[in-house]
Amino acid sequence: MTVISQLQAHRIWDSRGRPTIEVEVTTEDGFKGRGIAPAGASRGTREAVESRDGGHRFGGLDVQNALRGIREEIFPALKGKPVAHQAAIDATLIELDGTANKQRLGGNALIATSLAVLHAAAAQARQPLWHYLANGQVSSLPLPQIQIFGGGAHAGRRVDVQDFMVVALAAKSFAEALEMTAEVYRAAGQLMAARGGLTGVADEGGWWPNFAKNEDALDVLVASIEAAGLVPGHDMGIALDVAASEFGHGGRYRLALDDTELDSDGLCEKLLDWIERYPIVSIEDPLAEDDEAGLIAFTKAVAGRVQVVGDDYLVTNARLVHAAAKVGACNAVLIKPNQAGTVTETREALDAARKAGYATIVSARSGETEDVSIVHLATGWNAGQLKVGSFARSERMAKWNEGIRIETASIRPGAFIGGAALGRMI
Repeated sequence: MTVISQLQAHRIWDSRGRPTIEVEVTTEDGFKGRGIAPAGASRGTREAVESRDGGHRFGGLDVQNALRGIREEIFPALKGKPVAHQAAIDATLIELDGTANKQRLGGNALIATSLAVLHAAAAQARQPLWHYLANGQVSSLPLPQIQIFGGGAHAGRRVDVQDFMVVALAAKSFAEALEMTAEVYRAAGQLMAARGGLTGVADEGGWWPNFAKNEDALDVLVASIEAAGLVPGHDMGIALDVAASEFGHGGRYRLALDDTELDSDGLCEKLLDWIERYPIVSIEDPLAEDDEAGLIAFTKAVAGRVQVVGDDYLVTNARLVHAAAKVGACNAVLIKPNQAGTVTETREALDAARKAGYATIVSARSGETEDVSIVHLATGWNAGQLKVGSFARSERMAKWNEGIRIETASIRPGAFIGGAALGRMI
C-alpha cells in the first residue's frame, strides 16, 4: 500500500494578501497532493483556531510557528503511513495537536495537511478528487449560492448583513446557474453605477455596499434580477448571510446602518417581514451563536418556507449539529473544512446533518486562494449546495470554473441538482 514519503510546507498568500499555509504530500511512488488553508474574517467562537505568530510582522499574522510544527511534528508522525487511510491520518493529527480547538499546532496547519493527503490519495488512485470522494456513489453538481453585495466583516461593516446572494432556482445545469448569475452581477453593477454608488468590491468580490439602510440592498438585488430578464422568486431566489454574531450578543442586536437596536424577537420580526416581501429562500445565521432560543423560534416560524443555515452556531461540528437537531434549531448546516480542522471531521459534520434531515452547503472563507478542493467535496459528497463568494476575483472564479470542468468533462449529463437542493427546506 502506497505510503507518505515526503511532506513540505510553505508560506503562501491568500486573497487578502495575508500569510497562509500550503502543504504538499508526496507518496513513495511519486504521487503528489496539495492543500491550502483558507482564513475567515467572521468566525464562530467554537471553530478550529488558526496558529498565528503574533508580534509586528504582517500584523501578527505570520505562520512560521505553524510551519515549524508541520516540519518537526506532523511530518515525522505521518511519514510511512498509508496515504489512503484518511481517517487514521486525521486521527493522528488530532491526537498530535491534543487540544479541543486545534490551538497548539493550529487548525490552519491541520487542514492544509489533511487536504494534501486527500489529494495525494486521489492522485494515487488515478481519479479526479470528486470521483475518489464519491467512492462509487452517484454524484451531483451542487446548486451555487453566489454573492452580489458583500457586507458585514467582508466590507468594513458598511452594511450589517454580511452576504446578499442569489440562487439560480430555474437553472438546468451548473453552467447555466453561472450564466444567470453573471447577468445579475452585471446588472447590479450597472444599477449601482446609475445610483452613483459603485465604489469597488468587497473581500469576496461582491459589489461594495453603498446603501442608506440594509433593506436598500434587497431592493436593488430584486431590481438586478429583473434587469437581467429573470423573474424574482421563480428564476432566481435570494439567500442572505446575516452573520448576526457580528452585531449581536446576549439577545440584543445593534443594526448600525439602520440606527436601531432590537431584541431577539425584534430581529426575527424584521427578517420575517423581509421574507414576506422579498423572494428569500435561505437565511444563514439569522440570530447570534449565543441565541439558541432565538434560532429555535425563527426556525419554527419559517418552517417549510426558508432554509435556515447554521454557521457560527454549528461551526462544522458533528456534536453541535446533533445537539441543534434535538432542539429544532436551524434546518441546514454550512460546511467549512477549516472550521473542523480535518477532512474526516468535516465529513462527520456533513453526515450528522444528513442524519438530522438538514441540508448542507459546502463553503469557502473570505480569505481564499486558488485551491478548489471544496468544489470536489461538494460534488463527491453530494452536499447539494456550494457557496464560494461572488462572481468576481480569481480565487472565487477558480472554484466556479472548476465546477464547469467537472460538469462538462467528468459527470453524467443531467447531474446538476438545481433548485431541488432546497426542496426539503422550502
